[in-house]
Amino acid sequence: MRAPGYAARPVTPTPSVPELRPLALGELIDRSVTFWRGHLKPLFVLSLGYALVNYIATKATLQLTRWLTPMLYVTDKDAVAKEAPLEMMGQASLSLVLWCGLFTFLIWSYWLAMVASARYVLSALLGTPVSPADSLRRSLSKVGAVTGAFLLSLGWSTLVTLVASIPGTVLMVAGGVATAMDSKVLGIVLLVVGGLLLALGLLGAILWYFLRFLLLPPALAMEDLGAWGAFKRSGAMLSGRVEPGFLGRVMVRGMILFTVVSLILFSVHLLFGIPSWLVMMPYGNPFAADTMARTPQLLLVPVEILQVAAQAFFSPVNFVVCSFFYLDLRVRREALDLEQRLGAEPSSPLAA
Repeated sequence: MRAPGYAARPVTPTPSVPELRPLALGELIDRSVTFWRGHLKPLFVLSLGYALVNYIATKATLQLTRWLTPMLYVTDKDAVAKEAPLEMMGQASLSLVLWCGLFTFLIWSYWLAMVASARYVLSALLGTPVSPADSLRRSLSKVGAVTGAFLLSLGWSTLVTLVASIPGTVLMVAGGVATAMDSKVLGIVLLVVGGLLLALGLLGAILWYFLRFLLLPPALAMEDLGAWGAFKRSGAMLSGRVEPGFLGRVMVRGMILFTVVSLILFSVHLLFGIPSWLVMMPYGNPFAADTMARTPQLLLVPVEILQVAAQAFFSPVNFVVCSFFYLDLRVRREALDLEQRLGAEPSSPLAA
């Protein structure tokens, strides 16, 4: 089956344009890192703008919560909660809504950043390189499709999360009923087991979300697809298998790649987060939002900018790996390498 949206052109392998062929997982990661190292500057430029926007949005959300939910930033929260429990609950709920809104925005922004980076990476790999400015224009032209696909993904993931939460929720409700009926031991057991199942279900739903839509931004970057088309295309590419055995399942391969890259980026994030933690320690727990609010911004902002720069420097590794994974699946399933060698023209041209 040949996917729409690609203009196949003959590619002569060069040091900058490697030959297209199926890659093992280790080779896929190695080639991705090699490409990232060879294109540090343009990838950094593409990621820096999105990283700065995300930083500004995070700081704005923090300031907004300080204005709208001041009770959450007092020193003695327990005493305030006892005096005005309903008001404290209302402000806590509002704070949760604001931070969830920020998290949603960050994922949407992440998709836009991946569209731009994938456009740059895949065009270079196919022998038709584009500039970072062209890649950025492609990303901005796809804002509508990205937003639509993102909303579809949120709706679908909500259903998956509800289903994944059912076992744990049922056990916790049963534990509450057992406790109310004086079966305390059974109630505690059911509550503990239910809580663990609920946590595992939520964690599994989050992991499923990032895996299920792992290839949606690269598809939007290189194919003529709308929101619904990209939504279906991502699911189709990640279904089934490409090799015999357990590791041949596409979802398993994607999970391995996602886990390896996430661990690398998480380690980098922790490393470059140390300076900001050291700055905040004299003012309280560095992992608490109220400590961040109490810390003088003249001390905190410079180290946070360093962290943003590090994020823009290293986060493209994830974008490059996803792009290579997308291209590898097209080579394995759609013989894209043969199309490139033969110079065959598909039925639908590449979007400008």
